[in-house]
Amino acid sequence: MTSDVSGIIFDLRRYAINDGPGIRTTVFFKGCPLGCSWCHNPESQSPLREVMYQEKLCLSCGQCAKACPTGARLWCGEEVSALPLVQRLLRDRSFFDQSGGGVTFSGGEPLAQPEFLLQLLSLLKKEEVHCTVDTSGYAPPSVIAAVAPFCDLFLYDLKIMDTAKHRHYTGVDNELILSNLQLLATLQAQVIIRVPLIPGINNSVPELQEMASFIRSLPYPVDFIPYHNLPQGKYRALGRAYQLEHITPPTPSELQLAKDIINFETP
Repeated sequence: MTSDVSGIIFDLRRYAINDGPGIRTTVFFKGCPLGCSWCHNPESQSPLREVMYQEKLCLSCGQCAKACPTGARLWCGEEVSALPLVQRLLRDRSFFDQSGGGVTFSGGEPLAQPEFLLQLLSLLKKEEVHCTVDTSGYAPPSVIAAVAPFCDLFLYDLKIMDTAKHRHYTGVDNELILSNLQLLATLQAQVIIRVPLIPGINNSVPELQEMASFIRSLPYPVDFIPYHNLPQGKYRALGRAYQLEHITPPTPSELQLAKDIINFETP
């Protein structure tokens, strides 16, 4: 591992409270091998820089080739080096220490930039900063094994159990994802399984029962992330169609049913 590994990110969010324990700073990596139909960060999918067009800010000035004074056109994606980024992250150390927080790497898919991620984790480990990796789990097992010793917590997405349906809605099979979750269990890594609950896609009783059967073989708790359609504006800004406009968020009863089916003893 070199001393100056670089990678591409698209956001850095301070004072995050939903990306692991305590107050955290979340780094969003750009690029993901999955293309989930419900992705709430569509700007994270491509590993390349992209232009996002904010229609509400546009003045129709026709000067975008020069500059747009309102920021209606924004570049999404920034190449950064590990060492300067860690120094930025350590500015929030007092918040981490007071709240039991730390740094979360999200995306996109952090494991898709393994050298960059490992350098960041290694540097923060030396500073005794709690590190969380939010991941789809779609990565070579060798990357999982290399990252695990430096990671205090994995937030691990478990989306769909049916392989064909998983491929249809995410673009990839789920065998690697399931086997990597089992690998983390053998490595005794700390994991919280996160299930995005999406009506009509993964909330049928048979699907949830199959998921429950798999989860019960693992020593990990589960969080459900109810689907929402808030990212539609991001798709428009990227000039893409949002495929799930017809889906509404799960009702409280649908969410409770999913929890009841999964129902197992958490560690």
